[in-house]
Amino acid sequence: MERLRIPAALIAVLAAQTLGGLVWAGGAAARIAALEERVGEQRLVAERLARLEAQGEAVRASVARIERRLEAQS
Repeated sequence: MERLRIPAALIAVLAAQTLGGLVWAGGAAARIAALEERVGEQRLVAERLARLEAQGEAVRASVARIERRLEAQS
């Protein structure tokens, strides 16, 4: 049987492409991790904003109630 001979250049190119793919995948994983962290931070800010909005509505309702009582006394 004939031996299959693979040129060294082909092996080098495949190794370089594999290495490049691994480096690219590592960079993509790092970017995804950074984006996930930012989304997590934004989720906390959104929760705080929702609480502040609810508190603001409660303050508005209290002020309106106080104004009605003051007007009724006048």
